[in-house]
Order: sequence, then C-alpha cells, then structure tokens
Amino acid sequence: MNKILIIEDDKTLSEELSILLNNAGYTAEKVTDFGNVSSLLKSSGADLILMDINLPGENGEALLQEFRKTKDTPVIMLTSRTAELDELISMSYGADDYITKPYNPTILLLRISAVLKRTRKTGQEMIYKDVHVSTLKGTLSRNGAEQMLTKNEMLIFRLLLDHSGEIVSRDDLMTVLWDNNEFINDNALSVNISRLRNKLADLGLPEAIETRKKQGYVLK
Repeated sequence: MNKILIIEDDKTLSEELSILLNNAGYTAEKVTDFGNVSSLLKSSGADLILMDINLPGENGEALLQEFRKTKDTPVIMLTSRTAELDELISMSYGADDYITKPYNPTILLLRISAVLKRTRKTGQEMIYKDVHVSTLKGTLSRNGAEQMLTKNEMLIFRLLLDHSGEIVSRDDLMTVLWDNNEFINDNALSVNISRLRNKLADLGLPEAIETRKKQGYVLK
C-alpha cells in the first residue's frame, strides 16, 4: 500500500485529500506542523508527496529544489496558482506533475496512479558508452563523477538509450512519461530534456542528445 504525504496548510482541503486517498486504497499522512517541513519531507518515507506551493513561512518550490538535492521521491505540486511560469519553475525544480485547484478528484487519482507507475524502480543496470546507468539509484556515473536524475529524466534517458541511434518522437516520450495523452504537457517535456542535457554535459557529454526538428531526439 503506497504512502502519500500531504503538505497542505488548508485544513479543510488537507482533510478532503486524506479521505479521498484513504478511500482509494492509499495510506495518507497529513503534515500539521509547518515549522519544520524540510525535515518532514526527508524523513517521511512516503512513496509520493502532494505539496502546495504556498505554505506558512515556506515556499513549496524552494522546498522541492532543496529536497531534490538528496531525494528522488515523486512530488506532485498542488496549487491554486495558474500562471504557466509557476508550472515551469516547479517542473524545472524536479516536480513530477503539477495540478491546479480546484481539482477533479478522479483526475487527481489518475495522475497520482500515473506518477507512481512511471516512477516505480526496476533495479536495472545499463551502460551507455562509458557511462554507468543505475535505475535503482537513479544515477549516471562516469570517470568518478555522478549525476542524480529525477524519475522523469531517467525515463527519458532509458527510452532514448533503448532506441540509441534512432529518432524518438516527442509523442513517444510524452506517452512514456504520462501514460495517457490527456495528461501531456509539452513545456514540461522540454524542461526535462533540457535538465537531462545539462547533466550529461556535466559528465562531459554535451552533445549526447541531438534534436531533430519536427521529428524528435536521438541519443548518439
């Protein structure tokens, strides 16, 4: 049974989310003390985190950015903000999905299920050129240097690696990431590709992913 941590300061909404998740077969845990959210994030042992952006004395996006330095637990940002910039910031900081309020309970559950499905660890080990790829750890290692990938970045890299030298379309990538075309976000894919490229560049492989205009991407 998957455990979901709810970080939402609106008590009514937090309770509604807890009831919804428990009725759906999850174990829901609500944060009630917002004085030390950062520590709670790291110690919760949750399988997925639902987090609001606007929290008492905290910014959810900043918390997410700090959390991603050490943890790859999937995070869905749940917020009343509707600006595209906020979504891009959240995704660039490592969010696995972004849902605005008021939310549709059925859609929210589908999005949670999709994130949990695509972020499930397989423990598979792979090699790309002289890069060691650990899907269990979520890392790329080369010549003593290591880069931690988010779940989405690893899924993108694995699909490109499985089709190394072949063109992988944006539609194929988004299907793998979101499982259902209804949940596709083209901007989020671009952000994830850019982050993955930067991490490969930090390992000395700045040209690893080639863009084929109007076609897709190739892992060279």
